[in-house]
Amino acid sequence: MSEIYIVPSLIGVFGVNEVGEIEEKVLFEKDVEAAAKALSALQHGTVTELVEIIVSNLRGKGFRVFIFDNPRLGEAVKSTLGVDIDVRTAEPCVSEFRSRLLDVAVTSGFAETPEDFNKWVREVTSSLTRSQLRKASARQDLQIVQEVLALDDLDKTLNLYATRVREWYSLHFPELGDLVDKHETYLRLITSYGDRSNFEATPLQEVGLTEEKSEAIVQMASDSLGAEVAEGDMTQIRSMSEVALKMYEIRRSLESHIEEAMKECAPNITGLVGSSIGARLLALAGGLERLARMPASTIQVLGAETALFRSLKTGSLPPKHGIIFQSPLIHQSERWKRGKIARALAGKLAIAARIDAFSDRDQADHLRSDLERRVEEIHRKYSSPPRKIGRKRRDGKG
Repeated sequence: MSEIYIVPSLIGVFGVNEVGEIEEKVLFEKDVEAAAKALSALQHGTVTELVEIIVSNLRGKGFRVFIFDNPRLGEAVKSTLGVDIDVRTAEPCVSEFRSRLLDVAVTSGFAETPEDFNKWVREVTSSLTRSQLRKASARQDLQIVQEVLALDDLDKTLNLYATRVREWYSLHFPELGDLVDKHETYLRLITSYGDRSNFEATPLQEVGLTEEKSEAIVQMASDSLGAEVAEGDMTQIRSMSEVALKMYEIRRSLESHIEEAMKECAPNITGLVGSSIGARLLALAGGLERLARMPASTIQVLGAETALFRSLKTGSLPPKHGIIFQSPLIHQSERWKRGKIARALAGKLAIAARIDAFSDRDQADHLRSDLERRVEEIHRKYSSPPRKIGRKRRDGKG
């Protein structure tokens, strides 16, 4: 007989024959944390020292085919130790062996009494659960979700800060708001120059303004109808501007970090839609694995839940796209093509998410080229808008 089952357990690794008898065993040391760590490694398909020892001992006894119920561990043993393996699940002999693990623990001397064994099981499983929770919390995709949410909070805060500063400073220089639309540039002007009289003495190109815009601001500053502001009030306005500008720096740093993290965590998604849209898809789904388990039809409307529920409630037409509308492939296309392109993109995103979640392959270029071919086909096939037909409600009432 050349086949043998390799069975990891809470007390060690066993070699079990087809009738459930133990041919070889390597037991854990009586260290709860070490045992939990070893079990976690085995579950994730890592060839540990115990596995190497038991396979070596069993080969010495003439066994040549090693049977595993964990495919990842079996493949790892095959590639690392160069042995023949087979993968079989729910084998009766393995189930029977695990059902009598308490007796095995006592007869092998691992536990003195059943109570000792039960205590060991509680401690090891608790440690294993804590370890798995820590790993889940440290997952990079969950970090990205939090970073995207932080970015949204920063945007809201920045908008509030900038609006307040604009309203306050407009008491002194109301014309500036009409000349400078961008919040960050407006705040940088206030931080750099303060009182409007300083605009006349200093070139404004230092904050990124064109010469024409600078001249207009200087002219408006000299003719402004705004009131004079006390030095103490101006100090407070400039302090708020400095805080807001610091938040803009944090925002840029956060955006850059999200981009790098997405390239590492989800390269295929990033290759299709970029890091910004990809990160928001992860945030809307609640993580990479959740996104990977979603059908393409759900991915297509992520971010459009309000419109979708309204459609279900009222019978109006459902949305054709959610956050993926931000992709240039969709929003730069004619309106009548967007739904078809959104379906094609969502289909490729579903594949990309599954590759990123459950594999380490980079198929972004292949997925992107397939998508571009499909988009070109849509543009060619639907070059003209369809004939307008009276729209009917989904419930048939309109």
